[in-house]
Amino acid sequence: MAIILPFPMSVQEMRVLQEFRRVGTETLTADAIKAIKHPIGGGEAPAQSLVAKGYLEANGGGYSLTEPAKDFLAIDAKPEFESPVDADDTAAE
Repeated sequence: MAIILPFPMSVQEMRVLQEFRRVGTETLTADAIKAIKHPIGGGEAPAQSLVAKGYLEANGGGYSLTEPAKDFLAIDAKPEFESPVDADDTAAE
């Protein structure tokens, strides 16, 4: 089941933001951004795209999170599963 988030981002852009969460920092260097492994594309282009969308700020050779990026990273999206039926509930029927 796919998780649909209300943010207009590519997979590469989400990976860049997730790297901030993984390392636990609000600022990453351009070299750290370039080192992120992407199945398709990558490099510094996803970070530059996030700057244009307002999720990152470019500053002196690095990138910092903005409030919209922090809001995105605060989401802990997990698929929902139905709870199993208790044996007592089925006996009452």
